[in-house]
Amino acid sequence: MENKPDRSVWLEGPSAQCSPAPEERLRPWRLVLFGAPGVGKGTQAQLLQQRLGACHLSTGDVFRAAKGRNGCVQSAAMAAALESMRRGELVPDKTVWEMVRERKACLCCTGGFLLDGFPRTLAQAEKLSELLSEEHIPLDAVVNYELPLDAIVRRLSGRRTCAQCGAVFHISEQPPKTEGRCDLCNAPLLQRDDDRPDAIAVRMAAYGINTAPLIEYYRSMGLLLSVPAAGTPRQICDRTRGALDARTPRSAA
Repeated sequence: MENKPDRSVWLEGPSAQCSPAPEERLRPWRLVLFGAPGVGKGTQAQLLQQRLGACHLSTGDVFRAAKGRNGCVQSAAMAAALESMRRGELVPDKTVWEMVRERKACLCCTGGFLLDGFPRTLAQAEKLSELLSEEHIPLDAVVNYELPLDAIVRRLSGRRTCAQCGAVFHISEQPPKTEGRCDLCNAPLLQRDDDRPDAIAVRMAAYGINTAPLIEYYRSMGLLLSVPAAGTPRQICDRTRGALDARTPRSAA
């Protein structure tokens, strides 16, 4: 299914209008995606969007659209988020929630959703549950992509980014044609500071601390679905779809 759902409301704000979801379609899937840095969650979101037809709703994409002024409405919540980012601070829970809440039409859409980057805290998860309950929208599953730490270190520490155009390569999985130079613009390839092994260990420790309460929260609700993230992107996607199909179907909206 090579289908690109319209994400106008998600990216631009509630004043935008999305194209309506097709009337005749498979039952919509509504998923939350978790995964530590390096597990390939973004790639899986793209592949699942193609297969399931649901919108990939990434909070990171909203922030990037707002910073680029790409038609994103500067609501009070978005203005506060951008001010926090300008100061180099984390966007507060309340602000992130307001940004998501003002886009609740995307969560209520009959096409379904793949929610990526939210929730990040237990408070956000509880707010999301309240909203979905009020709107009588069932969450099908929370997919948690898992990969051993040593594999994550190999993936991230081998990553190289072009200093000029931002293209990303990997020294073993996607090496440039000329060592140390970008295939697209021939600029030098650099290793980001947060892709060095010691920095990766710090990032993983922080991720584990922040995500553990969310994992337990969704496990207690019977929604957690752990998927090994080893293998090719297609293999992982097949594994994810198989695990989803094996679940007892929840009531459709």
